[in-house]
Amino acid sequence: MTNLFDHCRAGETANEMNLLVVNDNMTKLKQDQQLLFDQNRIDYQVISDLYHSRLMKVCSHGPEKAITKHRERGKLLARERIDLLIDPQTAFLELSSFAAWDQYDNSFPSAGIVTGIGIVHERECMIVANDATVKGGTYVRETIKKHLRAQEIALKNKLPCIYLVDSGGIFLPEQAQVFPDQYGFGRVFFNQAHLSAARIPQIAVVMGSCTAGGAYVPAMSDETIIVRDQGTIFIGGPPLVKAATGEEVTAEELGGGEVHTSISGVADHLADDDVHALKMCREIVAGIPRVKKREIDLKDFEDPLSRDDEIYGYLPVDPKKPIDMHAIVGRLIDGDFKEFKVNYGNTLVTGFASVKGIPIGIIGNQGFLTAESARKGSHFVQLCNQRMIPLLFLQNITGFVVGKKHEHEGIARDGAKLIHAVANSTVPKITVIIGSSFGAGNYAMAGRAYDPDFLFIWPHARIGVMGGEQASGVLRHIGSNVPGNGLAGRFESESTAWYSSSRLWDDGIIDPADTRQVLGLAFSVTLNQDMQKASYGVFRM
Repeated sequence: MTNLFDHCRAGETANEMNLLVVNDNMTKLKQDQQLLFDQNRIDYQVISDLYHSRLMKVCSHGPEKAITKHRERGKLLARERIDLLIDPQTAFLELSSFAAWDQYDNSFPSAGIVTGIGIVHERECMIVANDATVKGGTYVRETIKKHLRAQEIALKNKLPCIYLVDSGGIFLPEQAQVFPDQYGFGRVFFNQAHLSAARIPQIAVVMGSCTAGGAYVPAMSDETIIVRDQGTIFIGGPPLVKAATGEEVTAEELGGGEVHTSISGVADHLADDDVHALKMCREIVAGIPRVKKREIDLKDFEDPLSRDDEIYGYLPVDPKKPIDMHAIVGRLIDGDFKEFKVNYGNTLVTGFASVKGIPIGIIGNQGFLTAESARKGSHFVQLCNQRMIPLLFLQNITGFVVGKKHEHEGIARDGAKLIHAVANSTVPKITVIIGSSFGAGNYAMAGRAYDPDFLFIWPHARIGVMGGEQASGVLRHIGSNVPGNGLAGRFESESTAWYSSSRLWDDGIIDPADTRQVLGLAFSVTLNQDMQKASYGVFRM
């Protein structure tokens, strides 16, 4: 007969055994998670290495022959000029390094122009530097798009513009693509006029050719420096003057530094060489009034102790595998993440945090956008606008949920609420595509069409109307004559981060390990903006 003690002892033994099983399972789960983390890091390091090797290639300027010729003229390379211009030991946030990648037989690295934000005498400035080693610094479609985007960012964020001019103007074989349209070459000078009207300083440093329409860059700047026996400014160069008038004149006689600082008045300061010119430019910037940044409750912070590249462990290279948004957020922010509506609309993660001490709201995808997550997102966007808190969108979205049930429940109506909220949001918005960016989800999550202040993309990310397999399936279903397999391959090649950044659908590919630093710089720049009160239209209820 079993007594009470034996019965209790048996129960304790069973509980101990169950506890051992649970512990074993937890240990195995942790081991599996660690293995997955380690494998992700190994796999992503390959992607990171590819990114950095390509970045080095596009940042190495033009062909060696052109570089040698450039140096023989006593000229610095475009990025060397920027390094001398900005304050020592400060960061330069370069934009769209991969512009024109894999186009024009890769003969226009970085589209022949370097743009970005740097600190000059403790003032944030937008720098636009022509690269004369790339087809003489001439402009193709992507060059213009990149130049215009830099001016757009400068206008919105009140950044003084510094133009390091060394360009032959339009690349003539592409003139039909760059000259006549609304956002063609002429828009550069249109923007200069608007920057001037907005009292945003513009300084031009003419360090080489400045030909044809490009002559208006220094002519429309507040102050212009020109390098002696090196910089030239003219509407029509010597060959055109010869053809039009028969007059023979050298470039220096027509529009050199002595001419424009002593006779025409088109330039204001004559420099001896590149180094002298950049020193003069720094002195001018030192006299520019500083932009007063918006007052915010800046948080105390310390950078995380974990290595920056630990973020790779949370990034599966297979786009079909989910990304743990909470883990990604944890590697970008200063400390605690105060999640909003944690138990509702779980396919969207929303909450408050800070990056480099700057308070922000975060919206990140954790799957399809459902009706609940769309409503949650709309609520959160309005809340951030009410409190004037900038927004960070972390895109990993394959679109809105589909199906009969969801259509009947009005997914289009609820999705429209989120699009309304994002489109009319007036607080600064920064978007990072960390995975997929497909369909209307791209729009609802502040894609390019929704004017985010900055939009960056990670090297493995994808962007398109839908995935290649889905596109093929749709075509097969409707009986299209377009070959499904061929289209799938085309979709795959046209949805890569490289394809996107080449066409400036974003502001640059960035390494996930660098994202926290980039966000800190970008959000700091947006503090120059004046906050506007948001106004919303009709929400279909």
